Amino acid sequence: MLFRRRKPEGFFDRMRTALWPRRSFGRSFQYFIKRVLRLTATPHAIAAGVAAGVFASWTPLLGFHFVLAFALSYALAGNMMAAAIGTGFGNPISFPFIWALTLKIGNLLIGIETGVHQKHVDLQALLRHLDVSQLWDPVLKPMLIGAIPPGIITAVGFYILTYWGVRVFQTRRKSRLAARAKARIREIAAARADRKSDGAKRA
Repeated sequence: MLFRRRKPEGFFDRMRTALWPRRSFGRSFQYFIKRVLRLTATPHAIAAGVAAGVFASWTPLLGFHFVLAFALSYALAGNMMAAAIGTGFGNPISFPFIWALTLKIGNLLIGIETGVHQKHVDLQALLRHLDVSQLWDPVLKPMLIGAIPPGIITAVGFYILTYWGVRVFQTRRKSRLAARAKARIREIAAARADRKSDGAKRA
């Protein structure tokens, strides 16, 4: 196969690439923007898909962000590819900030002060018996509740920015395509006129 690696990537290489891209995060961000702008869908569908992916990234449901993003995108008549791209909002740089903020907001909304009457995680039960319920009250529940306010705010913000950007990009692209079509028509008309003039001269 052309451009195939001589040495296939190992598990650790794939994990490192997933956590930290070979290129800079700035170039990866530009790549995501171009992918979003070039999607074939209406501005609303693309913007709704991105917003769904961004909202899903605020939840602590790691491994289910794509599923949640697709479900929200379907409910909002959004684009599924845009939803997948939108989940890129959750990344190794943003996750620590997201988790800390959602846990703090969730505890405030529930009315729990950090460190005061707060249920602690039983690591022995969690690791030995895989008792995930040990994480529900002290971690997952407040993070899920705390993800709603910032998730909605950022999703609405990304929807507005994406809708505007896609609309401007698609309008300019249609103008460029129309200009090229008109130039092509003029070239064809000029070529036909030249052929007719040549035929008249020969006659």
